[in-house]
Amino acid sequence: MSLTGTPFLVTAVVLAVIAVLLPLALWSRVRGPAVVRAATRLGMVGFAQLTAIVVVFVAVNNVNGLYDSWDDLLGTSDHVESAIDLGPDGLGGRRISDLPKVKQTFAPVDDPAMGPGVRRTVLKGGISGVKAEVYVWLPPQYDDPAYKDRKFPVVELLSGFPGSPKSWFVGMHANRQLEPLMRNGTVEPFILVAPRSHLLGRTDTGCANVPGRINADTWLSVDVRKMVTDNFRAADTADGWAVAGFSSGAHCATKLAIAHPDRYRFGVSMSGYNDPAAEPSSLTGKDPELRRAHNPVNMLRDAPVPPRVTLLLTGDGGDGYQQGVALREVSKAPTRVDVQQVYGGHRVSTWVREVPSVFQWLTQQFRTEAAAAGKDGGGTGPDAPAAGGDRDGGRGDERGRETGGQPDHEQGQGPGQAPGQAPGPDAGMAAGGEGAGTGSGRGTLSVGGRP
Repeated sequence: MSLTGTPFLVTAVVLAVIAVLLPLALWSRVRGPAVVRAATRLGMVGFAQLTAIVVVFVAVNNVNGLYDSWDDLLGTSDHVESAIDLGPDGLGGRRISDLPKVKQTFAPVDDPAMGPGVRRTVLKGGISGVKAEVYVWLPPQYDDPAYKDRKFPVVELLSGFPGSPKSWFVGMHANRQLEPLMRNGTVEPFILVAPRSHLLGRTDTGCANVPGRINADTWLSVDVRKMVTDNFRAADTADGWAVAGFSSGAHCATKLAIAHPDRYRFGVSMSGYNDPAAEPSSLTGKDPELRRAHNPVNMLRDAPVPPRVTLLLTGDGGDGYQQGVALREVSKAPTRVDVQQVYGGHRVSTWVREVPSVFQWLTQQFRTEAAAAGKDGGGTGPDAPAAGGDRDGGRGDERGRETGGQPDHEQGQGPGQAPGQAPGPDAGMAAGGEGAGTGSGRGTLSVGGRP
């Protein structure tokens, strides 16, 4: 029986009810020596407690998409078929333009918790050696004949650890929240792509390439990306791509955007961290050399040429905010780092409220990029410019400014914003704090993400 879905939940509830009724019916009927009677009654009480815990776990898991299968829960999942050394660019000497077309079959997802329009495929990465599922959701404009010549911008969505790619649709309700905003033009019609990033049992890969273990970076930034452009009318240049994540997925999103400005122009981190060792199960956090190399602060500081990317980092105190400030302090033009302070703790209930404002921020960046490239500006009309293309020159080294006010999460606002207003390029808040931060002082994790 599947770990997720209604059947297992119903079974768990039925067992919990039986576990309560059993001692009521049999408590006084237990026979035998005192030790036997005590053991039997203790067993009935224990069974009732166990079934209650199972019901709560299954309900929470179904709501938030924390574990997708029994293998995920037991730590036995392994989606790596090979992990050869692909070199510093993660391509193993090959060029993306020379790779053959990847044609996939997509099946509609029948899980009502994920909402309408989500489709699924299992992709065998031609370069990474990873084989795993990828979920795709197309914007409402995609099948409109008026948009038949439009290439749509893409946001690659990464979950926390442990976590399932379903979590952006099940727990975060990204498609349900964004569809009306896309229809009314508040948010660009993005293609949402959620690939599996939990690939090695109980180990968090840090979205890194580690020869002999995993090529997670290549899986996400090459194989998944190419599959999307080969199967959908999706932007095929960096200007049309963003990567976003929460918790460990936020760490990954920041890293991928900094490491691959030729593949992503924008990155969003919600409650992320810089030091890989902040995640106890991190593959890169346990090796001193990998730990340093995969810290985004060091990646920016040591970059021979500052990457042309724009990043948004959100969080509260040591839970993403100070880490964003640390990145902003080492960034140089054309890199730009916006930082926003949010409140609510390291939990899905916080991140789900950020979804509208985060995508409004992304919309503003895409439209600004298009306008700067000499196009007609953004917008969602059929004559709006296709996502992609490049522009000359770099960004100014803008810094966030101090802003007042408490963020109204119910409206998806950043600090100092009016309801429904997208955070602007100056929406970051200046704050003290030094270093990359390792997530110290972090509140207890409720659901989704790392402890």
